[in-house]
Amino acid sequence: MTPAELRAFCLSFNAAVEEFPFGAETSVFKVLGKMFALSALDGRPLTVNLKCEPELAVRLRAEHPAITPGWHMNKRHWNTVTVDGVPARMLRELIEDSYDLVVAGLPRADRLRLDRP
Repeated sequence: MTPAELRAFCLSFNAAVEEFPFGAETSVFKVLGKMFALSALDGRPLTVNLKCEPELAVRLRAEHPAITPGWHMNKRHWNTVTVDGVPARMLRELIEDSYDLVVAGLPRADRLRLDRP
């Protein structure tokens, strides 16, 4: 997945926006003000921080060298994924799972507005 494809995929979710609260070099993808992905899109290697269920996060790190504890994040809930180190389908699923976890923590009215009860 290229940086442009990563950006486009993150922005394809309902109400997803890209912001730059940490500077122009770091894209932060949010849904209704809550972060679900963070990436320096011009970084080499290209990495993305994604939210993850704690038990799954540990398992993914053990099974995939390209998945490490979230850099500068709560390491219990966030992983850093090296984009070219995992299959594209898996990366898309991890991004969608991150989005879904964030949406699940939103108030019910917001979830219903996003069509994700």
